[in-house]
Amino acid sequence: MDGQTAVVTGASRGIGAAVARRFAAEGARVVVCAREQDGLDRVVADIEAASGDDGGEVEAMRADVRDEFDVERLMETAARGSDGGIDVVVASAGVFHGTPGESPLADDAYSAFDDSFRTNARGVFAAVKEALPHLADDARVLVPSGNVAREAKPGYGAYAVSKAAAEAVVRQFAAELDHTVGVVDPGVVATDLTGGQGRDPEDAADLVHWAATEAPPAEFDGGVVGLTEFRKATA
Repeated sequence: MDGQTAVVTGASRGIGAAVARRFAAEGARVVVCAREQDGLDRVVADIEAASGDDGGEVEAMRADVRDEFDVERLMETAARGSDGGIDVVVASAGVFHGTPGESPLADDAYSAFDDSFRTNARGVFAAVKEALPHLADDARVLVPSGNVAREAKPGYGAYAVSKAAAEAVVRQFAAELDHTVGVVDPGVVATDLTGGQGRDPEDAADLVHWAATEAPPAEFDGGVVGLTEFRKATA
């Protein structure tokens, strides 16, 4: 990823932080955002400590994907420092107002339902929409998601519904754009959203890196790639 510019939202923790670290280790210039400045500062410090002479660079900006003006500034900042536009966007910002498996939809407050959509679905829409004027010709936009977006399971409430909407946003953009826009599904990953249950976020970062650099676009443009495809391709 030498010379490439990548934008990662929700990069203060979990999958977003792991992806930012991996991209920087591969030589990319990574522009990261999150709502929490302290978390961003920790990720930046990690990347700078590990980068050495061969690593990429990192720029952090406090931004809320629920605010399209924040996202607009984020993409403009990323584009200004790029050689030919933004090469990769990973829209990984997400919220879950509850406990996985224990949060029935009927129990969700209206405020939690609305915020889930504003962050998980509208936030993806904003990331793609505001990145469009700045994308390189062969850019890829990737949205981490899980099978609860496609297979209803009890107890995932507004989170599952909003992630299904996010995947619909991906499909529609893929149908209308020349750029590759797809979903990456790493399965259950140990993050704050899952209560620490699942696989290491670094494993998810491996999948996202492959989707961003090697996976044939035709295999996931408007669709989903997961660990099965990744393992087959890298076996």
